[in-house]
Amino acid sequence: MAAKFQRITPFFWFNDNAEDAATYYASVFPDSKLGEAARYTEEAARATGQKPGSVMTQPFELAGQQFTAINGGPHFTFNEAISLVVNCDSQAEIDHYWDKLGAGGPPQAQQCGWLKDRFGVSWQVVPRDIAELMSPAGDPARPGRVMAEVMKMKKIDLDTLRRAAKG
Repeated sequence: MAAKFQRITPFFWFNDNAEDAATYYASVFPDSKLGEAARYTEEAARATGQKPGSVMTQPFELAGQQFTAINGGPHFTFNEAISLVVNCDSQAEIDHYWDKLGAGGPPQAQQCGWLKDRFGVSWQVVPRDIAELMSPAGDPARPGRVMAEVMKMKKIDLDTLRRAAKG
């Protein structure tokens, strides 16, 4: 059976810690692995200011999804305009990903299930059924109740959202 073709691959620009970030992310998610890194040649290193032999690009896979990280220098940094969503089936999964992705640096918890990891990447750790919980489902007040609870949270509390959905 042929491998599934992935048309779009997220590409992350790091200053000089692409390999560290990819290795860390692969340790957090099941079904994850590192690919073979491409290294800076003497010529490319001179042109970019990176060290010869250092990692240029590091392909990696998280939960079956392909990504690439590059050590491109300090020219660009991450911001909240782009985030990665981690859909979770239980509070235990929410807790696991929240704790793991938020580890290793100053607390970067943000509102509504968002957090910024130690590399500056923004994540949304949310229940897989968040859209269902926020749908009216015959109760026009339901979306407002659920959203009011979400807005009070940093890390999502699934039981609280489910209670709000029930009314």
